[in-house]
Amino acid sequence: MDFPPSVIDVIHGALEEDIGHGDITTSLLIPEESESRAQYIAKGNFVLAGLPFAREIFQTLDPSIVFKTFYNEGAKVMIGDVIAEASGRTCAILAGERVSLNILQRLSGIATLTSLYVEKIKGLKAKIVDTRKTTPCQRFMEKYAVRVGGGSNHRFGLFDGILIKDNHIEAVGSIKEAVRLAKRGHHLSRIEVEVKNLQDLEEAIEAGADIVMLDNMSVHDMKEAVKIAKDRVILEASGNIKLENVREIAETGVDLISVGALTHSAVAADISLKIVK
Repeated sequence: MDFPPSVIDVIHGALEEDIGHGDITTSLLIPEESESRAQYIAKGNFVLAGLPFAREIFQTLDPSIVFKTFYNEGAKVMIGDVIAEASGRTCAILAGERVSLNILQRLSGIATLTSLYVEKIKGLKAKIVDTRKTTPCQRFMEKYAVRVGGGSNHRFGLFDGILIKDNHIEAVGSIKEAVRLAKRGHHLSRIEVEVKNLQDLEEAIEAGADIVMLDNMSVHDMKEAVKIAKDRVILEASGNIKLENVREIAETGVDLISVGALTHSAVAADISLKIVK
């Protein structure tokens, strides 16, 4: 996998944060020439994500380390499964242990939660998408984990999609004016508008929006929104989406369901790294 410079910076920064000017415990206990084999072991059941980043961590520390994987990204692993193995200098393995585990656990947690949402709406046309509610500087990795879990990505950042939200509308005066101004942009850019009621939905459609986000609408109003839209715009449901209500929301006929919880509330998977004889 090719990583953008931002990911390399995150990995370098994370290692610098953890190691600082040196791992004093390891340097006192372990000879520089010592070599070991260490295994990543699942301590729970989850969807695996993040192995390419774990590999990059060890390659950054010591290119001679051999990183072997036993499962593909997106695999459903079970408690006790050996996920991957790192072999080489013991000092380098111990230096990368915590950072690699932090990333593997975090991304596997996101992939696992995403897979639960995707499974809940199986058979319906709606897609589960993520949001920008990500850990600062880790968006590339976290949105990658959403895809591994079977979800889809919303816009990556402010630079790659037009999304007119309530504060934009308040600042310019109306949905109609906001859309008019947005249309001055690139002719291939689609325009999404956030609305809170059916009246605003109709205004957004009339103004020429391509996508409308139904923000915190009731299921009843979402059903009405689908009738009003008549496939003239893509409809996205957003706000207060949970595993308990996501299927009912998908059954309204919306096209997208954005879930901030995928990245801001996912519980990390439980994984350990053990040196083996």
